[in-house]
Amino acid sequence: MIIAPAARANESFCIHVDVEMKTLTLWQGDKLLRQYPVATGAWDTPTPIGVFRITHRFSGQMCGFGTCFLGLNVPWGDYGIHGTNKPETIGSNASHGCIRMRVADAEELYALVPNGTVVVIECGPYGETGGSLRTLRNGDRSAQVRAVQRKLRALGFYQGWPDGIFGAGTQAAVDHARKHFGLTPNGLVDWALYQAIGLTIFE
Repeated sequence: MIIAPAARANESFCIHVDVEMKTLTLWQGDKLLRQYPVATGAWDTPTPIGVFRITHRFSGQMCGFGTCFLGLNVPWGDYGIHGTNKPETIGSNASHGCIRMRVADAEELYALVPNGTVVVIECGPYGETGGSLRTLRNGDRSAQVRAVQRKLRALGFYQGWPDGIFGAGTQAAVDHARKHFGLTPNGLVDWALYQAIGLTIFE
């Protein structure tokens, strides 16, 4: 099945995803057009939090992505909005971070929104940190990593760009900060470091 891509690039669409409520809402200006139930990332593969855009797409035969995929410009990985061949997972934390929809819902959304559409993904009231502070380590990729990078950059420990990727540069910054605050330089962003740099879910 080939689905015609949306051609209305001049229309002011915006997609809002509520990770906790498991809903995707499509707005056009201040008009609510559609709301769909979705599945989001599992605990160890969370859905990225932040503001992104649809940058690419594909459609085709039924597969793990359903029949269509809307790709997002998440800097730390390949994420998107797509259908699923596991409709029983809708409403749960089940994906590798993508937003899963029922096939018919994904096809409808695919036909409505153009590339460039803004996608706002939120999880609770605490911004990029979501509703909890996970222990982070080298190799992690997430909005929480980006939040830590931003905080370390503001404090002068990190010189790189906050891209959500916990690599060697981030680990060096983490260990620098840990030493500065009298913590063991073990490369981890744990509760002690969150507290030391002033990054909490109560900010």
